[in-house]
Amino acid sequence: MRVYVDADACPVKNIIIEEALAKSIPVTLVTSISHFSTKEQPSGVETVYVDTGAEAADYRIIKLIKKGEILITQDYGLASLGLGKGCLVLHHTGYRYTSENIDQLLQSRYLSAMVRKSGKRTKGPKPFTEENRKEFRQRFKEILASN
Repeated sequence: MRVYVDADACPVKNIIIEEALAKSIPVTLVTSISHFSTKEQPSGVETVYVDTGAEAADYRIIKLIKKGEILITQDYGLASLGLGKGCLVLHHTGYRYTSENIDQLLQSRYLSAMVRKSGKRTKGPKPFTEENRKEFRQRFKEILASN
């Protein structure tokens, strides 16, 4: 088992690393080369750098991830592909993507894109809060404990 993180804009990387390594579960951070860092990661954490293309991180994650592994992403499309491979998929707020909710999320994303394409504005994501951080930690710990 391994945890994969769509890491470019993930605000809970430190929580993921801390909690996964406490359970001796390795973590792979997949990020754009534009976010290159010389920061040393702890043993058990691998960073995979990809090109700066729009879906480069998504494609690499789907190539690497296996059934039963954990994926952390805010991207509904990547979440859908992860679910299709039999993975457990979480948003960084702790929200769990499932086969029961992903179609509605993808439909909502599509409709918002159509509204923006017509020149109108849509609401962006809500600001990430300390409460979101706590919720993510709790849900992530529960998932790690059950696997």
